[in-house]
Order: sequence, then structure tokens, then C-alpha cells
Amino acid sequence: MQQKSVVTLDDANTILDAAQKEAEAQGWNVSIAVVDDGGHLIALRRLDGCAPMGSYVATEKARSAALGGKETQAFEDMINGGRAAFLSVPELKATMTGGVPVMVDGKLAGAVGVSGVKPDQDAQTAKAGIAAVTG
Repeated sequence: MQQKSVVTLDDANTILDAAQKEAEAQGWNVSIAVVDDGGHLIALRRLDGCAPMGSYVATEKARSAALGGKETQAFEDMINGGRAAFLSVPELKATMTGGVPVMVDGKLAGAVGVSGVKPDQDAQTAKAGIAAVTG
């Protein structure tokens, strides 16, 4: 039987802690969402000073990364490259940079979404969180 890697609640808390540490070190007020491989929310943290909308956007970025199996930057690049029809893909609501899949042994285990600062900073924060559980 094949084993499937998952993001546990302990993993999600480790991701949140590491992402928060990165954001705070940079002075960024963000929301951080962690979802499973189906895009279902496991944990969410909104840092002080982040707009309430950030929680929604971070969750949707994470969901989009999980369902698409790739960083949401790829979707944003596709759209900016002229593939506007991609905006109509069902369930991929946040096709902007800041959603990053959590990959374990080349397989999708979940995803992290961050919102609140510039796109590359959102992605940097998400990747810092993921590095805490994947090395």
C-alpha cells in the first residue's frame, strides 16, 4: 500500500510559527494560512496590523496552490502572459503570488498562503514556514 504524506496540525503550527518569525523579522503584518492537499483549512494566523481581508486572501492563495499543485505565482504569470481565460478556472480564486505547495518526497501534502505585503514577500514568508517542516 502506498503511503501519503499529510500536513498535520503540529506541522501547521510549526509552519505558522516559522512564517510568523520571518514576517516579524522583516516588519511585515501578514495573514498565514495552512491547508491540506484538498485545500481545506488546517490553521490560520493573522498578525496584528494585517487587514482582515488578508485572512481570506491567504486562505484562498493556499487553497489555489493545493488544488493546482504549484505556486500561485505560476498562475499569475500565466494570466499576465495573456492567458486571461485562466481566471475562469473554478475554485482557483487567488491566482496571485503568495501560495506555495508543501511537497514531501515530490508529492503534494498541503499548501501555505500568505497575504499582506508585496507578492514576493508573501511568497518568502510562506517558503520560510514550509522550510521549517521540510528542511
